[in-house]
Amino acid sequence: MATTPSIFHYGEDHLTAGISLSIARGLTKGLLSAKTREAIQKSAQAVKTIAEGDEAVYGINTGFGPLCTTQISKEETNTLQKNLLMSHAVGLGDPISDELSKLMMILKVHALAKGYSGVQESTIDRIIWHIDENIIPLVPEQGSVGASGDLAPLSHLFLPLIGLGKVKINNSFVPTDQILTKYDLKPIDLRAKEGLGLINGTQFIAAHGVSIVEKLQNVLTHADITGAMMIEGLLASVRPLSPELHELRAYKGNKYVAAHINHLLEGSEVVHSHANCARVQDPYSLRCIPQVHGASRNAWLHIKEMLEVEINSVTDNPVVFSENHTISGGNFHGQPMALPLDYACLAAAEVGNISDRRIYLSLEGDTPGVPKLLLKETGTNSGFMIPQYTTAALVSENKGLCFPASADSIPTSLGQEDHVSMGSIGGRKALRVIENVQKIIGVELFCAAQAVDFHRPLKSSKTMEAIHNHVRSKIDHITKDGVMNETMEIAIEMIKSNELIHVANQVAKLENEFSTEFDEY
Repeated sequence: MATTPSIFHYGEDHLTAGISLSIARGLTKGLLSAKTREAIQKSAQAVKTIAEGDEAVYGINTGFGPLCTTQISKEETNTLQKNLLMSHAVGLGDPISDELSKLMMILKVHALAKGYSGVQESTIDRIIWHIDENIIPLVPEQGSVGASGDLAPLSHLFLPLIGLGKVKINNSFVPTDQILTKYDLKPIDLRAKEGLGLINGTQFIAAHGVSIVEKLQNVLTHADITGAMMIEGLLASVRPLSPELHELRAYKGNKYVAAHINHLLEGSEVVHSHANCARVQDPYSLRCIPQVHGASRNAWLHIKEMLEVEINSVTDNPVVFSENHTISGGNFHGQPMALPLDYACLAAAEVGNISDRRIYLSLEGDTPGVPKLLLKETGTNSGFMIPQYTTAALVSENKGLCFPASADSIPTSLGQEDHVSMGSIGGRKALRVIENVQKIIGVELFCAAQAVDFHRPLKSSKTMEAIHNHVRSKIDHITKDGVMNETMEIAIEMIKSNELIHVANQVAKLENEFSTEFDEY
């Protein structure tokens, strides 16, 4: 993650995935400047003027969706806003994580604070209060088709503004009215256009995108580390990492991965020990690491770029430029993020796929000094055979999840929303795949560390030696069968926690070695 500021100005500063996460985790404070407050007030006044006039303007004094031609009286305008949140809060399933809910609020505040949505200043202040006080609305995971924005999840997210729904405080969900009473607060009296401004938008999709950018980078960096350890453990050639080779097919991701693994292995006695061996080439899961990991790195760059556009955009509808200029368009449509989310899902799955192949390869017993099933005494011992069953199952599960959600579209809203993105489903699937891949890479770490042990007393590079020592500080070398799942979980937690990256950075200062394109988000 890039260095994040201590203060972020909603509606003005450039938001990134890293800053969004920093605000959500309480490391950065999000504020509204006087300039931004003025823009918010101006937009709200423009909506008030339109609502008090006689000209029909969609979403301000008309119904919504298929009711867009039904004009609403001045007296009913405010009632309509509350009805909109209640009627659209139809989500089902388990609640999304607290961090995703918080990210949704952060992304919505940033969009509303740009001053094109007509939402009251007091409404935005209340959302910021929820963020700052860590009072998190309950948002079910299912129900959005990513069309007119993420209508259902955003409705649940903002039910607490009108005193409804549930919020989490001290790890328990409680009715919102109890919290309002506790803090001596009243429900917000929503005005014209506010309901639509709150629930139109892609913040559910984008919040998943923020999480995916962080977690996919974690997967990619650790895949390079475990891949490098497997290159050592299986005595694979480092010639396919040669920079002159990758200059001839100069994809950024490929070049980065080759340079990264070369750096990780620099000075390795294990690599040097077989420099003049008779083996001509290695299987693709070792020889083509730069091409396969690199392709997924390129996909990560793409989703990061698309996400930054999305989270700095106005995605509700209609967009209010002034009291005389409003546009009912389609900025809420999730397609621009739905496609890269599906791409990211596939990119993650392929990293898991090649990792499983390296695990399988490590069990074959074809590497000098490395026994079959990574155990010297087999027969009564199955060794590392069965952990690969688990990674095979995870790879297969990921294949089923890789069907692109964006390839489907089911009309809704009586045909008004006749093409929908399903980006919300793509985001949820991608996170599941990434979590599975973290497990696969954890198992690869477990196997690769075992393989490297058989080349002692040869030493690895300084960086890889430090990483291997860290693994061995928590996981012993295996000499006989035992219950392995707990050990596998320890390895997986090392991946999730980023601790191996911290170890590597302490030794080699990797954060200063390569293009910041791949290190910052």
